[in-house]
Amino acid sequence: MAEKRDEAMVSTEGQEFVVTRVFDAPRKMVWEAWTDPKQLVMWFGPNGFTTTIEVMDVRVGGLWRQVMHGPDGTDYLNESVFTEVTPYKRLGLTLSGGKTGAPTIQMERVVTFEEEAGGTRVTIRMMYPSIEAREKNVREYHAIEGGKQTMERLAEHLSARLLANTQGGVR
Repeated sequence: MAEKRDEAMVSTEGQEFVVTRVFDAPRKMVWEAWTDPKQLVMWFGPNGFTTTIEVMDVRVGGLWRQVMHGPDGTDYLNESVFTEVTPYKRLGLTLSGGKTGAPTIQMERVVTFEEEAGGTRVTIRMMYPSIEAREKNVREYHAIEGGKQTMERLAEHLSARLLANTQGGVR
C-alpha cells in the first residue's frame, strides 16, 4: 500500500515508538529545520506548545537543552546529548526529561533523513529502557498524537520556507 505524503505513520513495537513522514522538501532544508535553533523553535512540539532552546550544540557530545511550554502553562525540560551527527542523514541522541516535578523519562532517539521521490523521508525512532517506559510515555504524554502534530507543524514550516524561497524571500 502506498504511503500518503501528507500524514505521519506511527508504530510501536517492543521498547520502540516510531514516527515517519515524507515531506515535499529537499533533504538539506529538512535537516536545517532540525538543526538550526532559530527554525526549530518555530515548529517543534505538539499543537499549542512553544519551545525555548537554552543550548543546541549539534556535534557528537554536544548538548541540546530545551524547555517545551505546554498550552496549559506546564513546562517540560528536556536535555539531550548528541551521540551521532551525520550531516543531512542522521542524528542520534540520548534524551532525558519530562514535566517539571515529575519523574524523568529517558530514551534514545534516532532521526534519519532519506531522499525519496523528490522529497525527504524523516523517521524518528525512540527507544525506551522498557516496554513499560514506552507505554507510560505514550499514555501520560500523548506521544502518538504529539508525534503526528509535531510532524504536521514541521510540514507547515517547510511549506512556508519553500513558498518564501520561490517568492525570493527568506524566512
